[in-house]
Amino acid sequence: MGVMNDLLTNDLFPQALLPVTLQGQADYEGFRRAARGLLAQNILPDQVRWQCGSTPLEGLDAAGTPPGDAPAVSVPPEYVALCQLAVMHSNPQRFNLLYRLLWRLVHEPELRHNQLDADMALARQMAEEVRHDMQKMKAQLRFHSVQDDTFKTRPQGGPLHVAWFEPEHHIMDTVAPLFAKRFAHMRWAILTPECSVEADYLGPQGAGHTGAGPAAARHHEALAALRFRPGAAKSAAPSADAGEQRWLTLYEQVFHPDRLRRRMMQKEQPRHYRKSRPRAKPAFSAGTRKTHAPQGSAAPR
Repeated sequence: MGVMNDLLTNDLFPQALLPVTLQGQADYEGFRRAARGLLAQNILPDQVRWQCGSTPLEGLDAAGTPPGDAPAVSVPPEYVALCQLAVMHSNPQRFNLLYRLLWRLVHEPELRHNQLDADMALARQMAEEVRHDMQKMKAQLRFHSVQDDTFKTRPQGGPLHVAWFEPEHHIMDTVAPLFAKRFAHMRWAILTPECSVEADYLGPQGAGHTGAGPAAARHHEALAALRFRPGAAKSAAPSADAGEQRWLTLYEQVFHPDRLRRRMMQKEQPRHYRKSRPRAKPAFSAGTRKTHAPQGSAAPR
């Protein structure tokens, strides 16, 4: 009878799920810290509600266990590699799957030897799809040269190179640093439906270096030069053979400074006034080198 009462109570008053909010759609470090904290509290996978946002971790702090104080968990290296890729997948249930896998690996040690497990197979498939999406973006991205206001005032920095791409998964945070490293000799911007990123010319060794200093420091400064902005709709993207002015128009629509305050203005401004809202001209910082990639150049594989 006691069991029946418990079941009835659970049906009438289901247990509230513990909310865990991650920073962004592909927050691997946030997920890793959160998962360790959940395991430390012995919280089942079905008791967690994962969500993505722009705020720090909330659920674990509310539960009373700071993520940084959670003990380390020993897991197979394969799981770590899968997790780093699978968190970028567009499947909204990816964090549920990965935490469920982590829970099972800790409580079912034999799982690491089961090659036919459905959860592990799904995680491998998601990781492979993300890897393929990253390779496709690096191979198919095409830049178009435009002469923006910065080039007109300081032509020694070279023209701006703009590209548009529609990835299937949340890969921009990972792919953008790769482009920053490979295209440090030019000014460029990549527009996608989810977000856009812009980078200035960083000098021969990156970020104004003259050759001194370790490569790790130069790479870190190159990543710091990236500026992320809102995305661009596919309908607004010019065709592959569009002229320079259409690409420049799209770039200005995405990167003008007024766009950064868009959410606040939409909250304060009535909807029927938004179409007539004036758009500000973007302010850019120029590069320092003449060398640049030719129009229509492809990103190296």
